[in-house]
This record gives sequence, structure tokens and C-alpha cells, in this order.
Amino acid sequence: MNNLIKLQNISKTYANGKISFSALKDINLIIDKGEYISILGPSGSGKSTLMHIIGCLSTPTNGKYLLDGRDVSSLNNSELAKVRNQKIGFVFQNFNLLAHINALENVALPLVYRGISSSKRNKAAKEMLEKFGLGMHLKHRPNELSGGQQQRVAIARALVTNPDIILADEPTGNLDSNSGAEVIQIFKQLSLQGKTIIMITHDLEIAKVALRIIKIHDGCLVV
Repeated sequence: MNNLIKLQNISKTYANGKISFSALKDINLIIDKGEYISILGPSGSGKSTLMHIIGCLSTPTNGKYLLDGRDVSSLNNSELAKVRNQKIGFVFQNFNLLAHINALENVALPLVYRGISSSKRNKAAKEMLEKFGLGMHLKHRPNELSGGQQQRVAIARALVTNPDIILADEPTGNLDSNSGAEVIQIFKQLSLQGKTIIMITHDLEIAKVALRIIKIHDGCLVV
């Protein structure tokens, strides 16, 4: 069995006083190891909530989430953080780089949480940045880099721990068309290398790059 992600009857409800809102409704989804999928939906469709659950950034109100065979549905925040560090690399629309540290330090950061020594994590971060053509920018802070360069730093950071899953949330949303195309090409190459990639997007053209498109609308998957 190659199932990496298995969502069973997942629902997520947010409550605000007497008012409650169902962001996800009875979601069932299986993603296999090595798949490249897009989760496509408009603003307010529930795709971000689904991403947060898949990424172990939050837990469902109801249902079961099996990640590589382990039920992570009801883990506490500390346990979820450990799973994220071990299993998932994130790439966000806004890059989410720390402004006060340089590219090398940003990429090395996930390895700090694994207790990797300074010399080993800097070596790994340097190799990853060089892989993405950023060897000349190791000491540059985010505000000294273009948007495309910042996103490549973010991808390098996501990959430095060799995660099972790359979870990309609108990764080209803040980029010009040329930089966006370069980033999509990187994801294509990662897919060919066997990485499991989950792309969250509202853009059909971006979604079409994936091998499978999952559509979501009003908190439900659209068949």
C-alpha cells in the first residue's frame, strides 16, 4: 500500500460564541506517495483549512487523519510540531522568511529544531541553496533578494529536512509570470524525483501542472 495521506470523514467547524461555521464537511481523500496533486478552489472554499489539517497545523473537529499509517487527528500542539518537522516541508505565498537573518540561516532553521550541529546544518543549507542557483546569495537577507529568489530560498528551506511531503500554498501568488514559471518548473522536477507534492491554488492553469486535481467548494470535495 502506497497511501501516504488518508482522510476519513474529516470535518472542521469553527465556533464564535453562539455562531458556528463548517469549513470542511465529511472530506474523504487518499494521496499516495510520490503523487503530485493540486487542491483547487476559490477563496472561502475550505482549501486553506484542508491544507492546515493535511499540514498538521490544526486538527479536525471530526474524522480521522492517517499520515503514513499514523493517526494524527488528535495530537497536541507539541506532537503536531514534531510531525511537521519530520514529515512536511512548507512553501507559502508570502515566503515566510525571517527578515533579520540571511538566506543560509533561514534554510538551516528547520535543522535547528532537529538538534543538528551548526556546522552540519550550515553545510546542508549551503548545498541546498547552491542547488537552486543561490550560492552567491548565502549572506543576503530577504529584503536583498527578488521575489523569485525569496521563493527559491523558501523551497530550499522546505527541502533541507528531506520531508515526505511538500505542501505549497499559492506558491506563485506573489511572483511575476517569469519567476512563477521558474517555481512551477522546480515543483515539476521535484515530482520527477519522487517527492509527494500538494499544491493549494485558486488558479486552474497552476493546478493543471499537477497529475491530479482535487476540487473543493463550500467545504466539500467536488467529484
